[in-house]
Amino acid sequence: MSIAKRFRAVFLDRDGVVNRAVIRDGKPFPPASLEELEITPGTESALQDLKKRGFKLIIVTNQPDVARGLTSQAAVEKINQALATSLSLDDVFVCYHSDENNCDCRKPKPGMLLEAAQKHNIDLSRSYMVGDRWRDIDAGHNAGCKTILVDSGYNERAPARPPEARVRSLREAADWILQSNLKEPVDEVRV
Repeated sequence: MSIAKRFRAVFLDRDGVVNRAVIRDGKPFPPASLEELEITPGTESALQDLKKRGFKLIIVTNQPDVARGLTSQAAVEKINQALATSLSLDDVFVCYHSDENNCDCRKPKPGMLLEAAQKHNIDLSRSYMVGDRWRDIDAGHNAGCKTILVDSGYNERAPARPPEARVRSLREAADWILQSNLKEPVDEVRV
């Protein structure tokens, strides 16, 4: 009987980590269209470096504006497809619900991470969640991952448990992950 190899992953919040959030009144919002989409500086090289070290790259994003009727699911999917194609992502998981729906997929609940782990045979204890808000950090901890906060200075509550690291960019997060995994063998993931 053979045992399937379990992979490491870096779960990435989308808006504010992979692409710039649109800031209105001090709060982050997703881009409404491809025209507003701007990939954060250093993201492409950071993700390439993580991929070379064998990490699967998976976006897990809350997009409650769909449930609120402020944007369409098609608009969100266009942005996700553009990111997946240009950044060689392994997958994108989206929660289209608002808090009122009380679903299992909306961060801080770990539903999207658990679903991705099952689909891609991921070892959550060897994986990371990188996000810019308390919901991301709490979701990562709730799934059993290590967490990294991309601190953008938002004026909102802190995570239930502090992240393992605080950084200013996805590039810094990738460097921290790579440094923390120097002694780990490289997982073979097709680039």
